[in-house]
Amino acid sequence: MELVEVLPNRLHMLRFPIGQAYLWQDRGGEALTLVDSGPAGAADAIEAAIRSLGLAPRALERIVLTHCHRDHVGSAGDLAARRGAEVLAHRLDAPVIRGDLPVPEPVLLDWEVPLYAHGLTVPETPPTRVDRELEDGEVLPFGGGAMVVHSPGHTPGSIGVHLPEHGVLFTGDCVAGVGEVMLGVFNTDRALAVASFHRLAALAPAVACFGHGDPRTRDTAETLKKAAEAA
Repeated sequence: MELVEVLPNRLHMLRFPIGQAYLWQDRGGEALTLVDSGPAGAADAIEAAIRSLGLAPRALERIVLTHCHRDHVGSAGDLAARRGAEVLAHRLDAPVIRGDLPVPEPVLLDWEVPLYAHGLTVPETPPTRVDRELEDGEVLPFGGGAMVVHSPGHTPGSIGVHLPEHGVLFTGDCVAGVGEVMLGVFNTDRALAVASFHRLAALAPAVACFGHGDPRTRDTAETLKKAAEAA
């Protein structure tokens, strides 16, 4: 796992072989929020990364899951059990995360088929508790007020998380930044995903943190706008 600074003393990316998570700091690192949690088995590496920043894993207060896929949910249950962190996810993906419903099948484009097969090499995730089910427009107590932005299409319960005070947007897998900024892959409803992309782009963030690919910190709003139009 690679630890990448996005905003000094505020935001770091945790990059895994497939996918990534983000660590947000409030109150000088005394309150931590994880957006997504990487694959199953990554809890030790995540806690080691937190310690490497001079922070304490016990400061982890919440884990916000952008959607139900294994590369995003995998270590949430382990970390929550260790640290008492609250696990949050949208109402529509929460039953999948808990193991009560199957993962929704994507409608794959031809070029996505081999990529999807590779993605399935990520370890399966055990049923994971969700302590709080989210709805569009809710404001969460971190980052000066983090707004939940329902962005379905990748999965029915996919969300973005917007921190207006800091100009930061976590897009989940609705948007990807692999090589170029583009619509994310493996969507259950491509048209709905495109509409969600436009909604996220309209937020005009200064920093965009994707589920896959490097975060965007320059010309972000214009890049997202153009990529949404191209989608």
